[in-house]
Amino acid sequence: MINALRLLQLLPRGRQLNSLPNSIALQRWITCFGRRTVGFFVSASLLLGSMLGLSAVAVAQEEEIIEEVVVTGSRITHPGLVSSSPIVTIDAEEINFQQEIDLERILRELPSTIPGDNENVNNGTDGIATVDIRGLGPERNLVLLNGRRMTPANFRGRVDTSNIPTALIERIDIITGGASAVYGSDAIAGAVNVVLKNDFEGVDLLVNNSFSSENDAKSDSISLTLGSRFEEDRGHVAINVTWSDRDPLLLGQRDIGTVGIQTSDGAGLTEFLAGEGATVPMQGCGGPNVAATGGSTTSIPTRVNIAGAGNVGQFLDDRTLFTGDIGTGLDERGGCSVFNFNPFNYFRTPQEKYSIFATGDFEVNEHVSVYTTIRYGNTTVRQQVAPSGTFGARFDVPLANPFISDSARQEIISFANTAVGLGTLSAGGVGSNWNDVNANGVVDANDYLKFQLRRRTLELGTRSENYDTDNFSFLVGAKGEITGDWNYDVSLQYGESNRTTVRDGYTNLTNIQNALDSIDGETCRNGDSTCVPIDIFGGFGTITPEMAAYARAIALQQQRYDQLIGQAVFNGSIDGIRLPTASSGLALSVGYETREENGSLEPDECLKLAPSSCQGGAGGNILPISGGFKVDEFFLEGFLPLVNDVDLIDSLNFEFGYRASDYSTVGNADTWKAGLNWTLNDQFLVRVMQQEATRAPNVEELFSPITTGLDNATSDPCSVANAANIDQRLSDLCVSTGQLAAQVGVLQDIVSGQINTLSGSDPANPPAAETADTFTFGIVWTPDFDNVQNVSVALDYYDIDIEDVIGEFSAQQVLDQCYVAGISSACSSVVRVDGDLTSPASGVQLLTTNLLYEQAEGLELTFGFGFDIQDYGNIHFSGRVNRYLTQESQSDSLTPVTNCNGFFGTTCDPISELTWSQRTTWTWRDLSASLQWRHTDSVRIEATERGATFPAFRSIDSYDYFDLYLGYSLFEDRLELSLAVNNLTEEEPPILGNEAGDTSSNFGNTFPSNYDVYGRVWTLGARMTL
Repeated sequence: MINALRLLQLLPRGRQLNSLPNSIALQRWITCFGRRTVGFFVSASLLLGSMLGLSAVAVAQEEEIIEEVVVTGSRITHPGLVSSSPIVTIDAEEINFQQEIDLERILRELPSTIPGDNENVNNGTDGIATVDIRGLGPERNLVLLNGRRMTPANFRGRVDTSNIPTALIERIDIITGGASAVYGSDAIAGAVNVVLKNDFEGVDLLVNNSFSSENDAKSDSISLTLGSRFEEDRGHVAINVTWSDRDPLLLGQRDIGTVGIQTSDGAGLTEFLAGEGATVPMQGCGGPNVAATGGSTTSIPTRVNIAGAGNVGQFLDDRTLFTGDIGTGLDERGGCSVFNFNPFNYFRTPQEKYSIFATGDFEVNEHVSVYTTIRYGNTTVRQQVAPSGTFGARFDVPLANPFISDSARQEIISFANTAVGLGTLSAGGVGSNWNDVNANGVVDANDYLKFQLRRRTLELGTRSENYDTDNFSFLVGAKGEITGDWNYDVSLQYGESNRTTVRDGYTNLTNIQNALDSIDGETCRNGDSTCVPIDIFGGFGTITPEMAAYARAIALQQQRYDQLIGQAVFNGSIDGIRLPTASSGLALSVGYETREENGSLEPDECLKLAPSSCQGGAGGNILPISGGFKVDEFFLEGFLPLVNDVDLIDSLNFEFGYRASDYSTVGNADTWKAGLNWTLNDQFLVRVMQQEATRAPNVEELFSPITTGLDNATSDPCSVANAANIDQRLSDLCVSTGQLAAQVGVLQDIVSGQINTLSGSDPANPPAAETADTFTFGIVWTPDFDNVQNVSVALDYYDIDIEDVIGEFSAQQVLDQCYVAGISSACSSVVRVDGDLTSPASGVQLLTTNLLYEQAEGLELTFGFGFDIQDYGNIHFSGRVNRYLTQESQSDSLTPVTNCNGFFGTTCDPISELTWSQRTTWTWRDLSASLQWRHTDSVRIEATERGATFPAFRSIDSYDYFDLYLGYSLFEDRLELSLAVNNLTEEEPPILGNEAGDTSSNFGNTFPSNYDVYGRVWTLGARMTL
């Protein structure tokens, strides 16, 4: 056995607390948290520390030992405690079968969850892994580690589950329904409690390597755990070191991701199915990854639009302008090619992480045990999207620019003078869409025009964001017996996350503006000697390395989040409160918790630049965020036996709880729970629970300044795409929101299903806390059969109804309210610049507010049973089934209800009405084999998007995946070799085109978080335990 003191010596030495990575000094904690508060929680530990020097401890009196049970969803410790809430448990064996490095991959496959942020989210990822219970959002479930809050990864309040070492997990409990009365804010949809091994002794070394049948999508991990007990069994110490690395997988490494397919009309699908690749554009309108259809209009060569006047055309390789319509759906002057951005994006983001986790406890005497947990980790994640470009940014360009050919110049001048006659182009000074330099009232070669240019800058390489995150946390506490069966637990917990994000490969829009303002091609008119005039009016390769270097922008941002929690909990029973029909009295838990959280974001000057930063394709600008909150909470929880040992009632218990919270931001919030569990006999249990839960707004929701960004939408009703449907009523609404009459039905539509937004917090009207009424009712059956082992069946009904949902209206909802319903308040949120919604600073205003409601209702079934097949070992069957009855939301009384149950689309990530996972496990001597069957029912496109979706893409068939695990133990279970195969039958993902869904969920023509894109994946594992 390893000596425990020797293990302690393995911990990092010679470093002061304030020199630990990204930590802060104790003095700062005391200053920001309050000296009396910190003193209260640490004084016990200081006192107990002095007691460690005692040479002897009191000898405990011999007495009968009664096991106390602790369950997720309650702080009460009581013999025979049974939860009144449904809890799904994933044990260590199931975790071993999955052979996954990240906890999120395990949780994602539960029928009760849908994918959150994860390795398969690229454009839109925060570089973390989250869990989403019941499809109600990652911010509405609480992630706990050993029953305690984890520190959020960012100011959005979301926990990165990849920080939890899977090799140390004993089990994972998922409780359905509100748990705010027990754990506080955020536990609305439920809570995920990860319980770590607290008594491991010896050495555990786990090594995994996985790869796909294509010999890509590789990942490796190594985890080492050392543990030992102190002499006389007075304590325990363990340390875990984990390293993992996963390779990226590009869309271009799978057939489905090589080309862009249009969701609206299926353009590109026939060619893809025939193996022909992307559709080829017309001669002279091409370049690398350029296609005729199925991509972004920011392409090669450059598209040119005069701000407020409309599309002029697209340059060709010979510098002439194409102004026609080649029948690809781009319309007249819409251009002749698009950019196939798919192959550059990631199906799986690369990640490297390492962590050190240490935990220990020591019994000082029968009244005092001290414990601590310390963790440090570093995670790096890279996000990559297609090369940058100008993306319709507006530039003041002299018509005398020498890179514009004479024929193109004359076409632009002719188009511009026609626009003058229509009234869509008018002369003004610098900054207007036409600077009539010689004041002759005619557009000519001496003038400047404000162009919206769409040019993909492949010469700069791919765009990327590299997230480098350090996280550190520690917990110190003391617990023990006060008197009789009353116990205490006092603790102090601190955690922080620090991130540096580097954005590279983007265009520098400020420099490009300077570089376009040239009339000789050698110098820039701003007089800056470092400025290099840029040529974006020809085909690929016209941007030289010198031009690219000047036009490139690298930007940085820093994020920080810290959390400090002090807690005191007292548990015991009051025998004086005992009903005459019950066998025991009231079990009670009371406590106090104080918590402070602070978050900040600090971008560099490039990212701050309005309206959309200095970087082309960044999606908007970023402004500093700084804020926090403090909450003081008193909580009480009780477990009262009502009846025991009578006919039809083996036990009937009443469970209740109450929490009073005082937030520095939203004031008081009270939550409660009340439930019954009724055991008829040793086979039947009935449980029912009613709870009220809450979620206070997080730092982002309270303190975000208004910035520009992107949201998903289907179309601009006032654009050329809807010209055939514009009547006088709609035309008047378009004019009322900033268009000229001549611009209605003429200006360009939104691009790639994304629209500009102006979003942030409203300091004058901050959101209130959201509340949820949650109800669960279930029946558990555990019969005892002679020939069937370990039979258990549980069927639970749940209803989670959230009011005052903190969020934003979608951009499409605002557009529909304005242009379909004619609601004036919605029209006032539409901000047009030069008449359209594609120009920088234009967009739809979306402020954080309280929406009407969101609801998830359904049934969940879990079961298990097994057989002893004698000489052939044992076989066990288990499964989990979820069926949604309701999964819907409504922003306000004027917007329609959004039904996501069995649907997918821009608003709804795919949510199947019925999902299940079933596992069959066979063990024989030292061999084990396990087959998992995962099923998701078919889903349909949202009703509001059906008409604009190609018929073949309006539904996704049901999917069934099979995963196999084989394990063999040697040397008396000291060594286990394993082989896991996921997606055994190598199912292909559905083809839907690139616009079916929001940007973070759908890319590569499918939903890679919901449907497997890797193909068959093999994992080889070896585990040595000594």
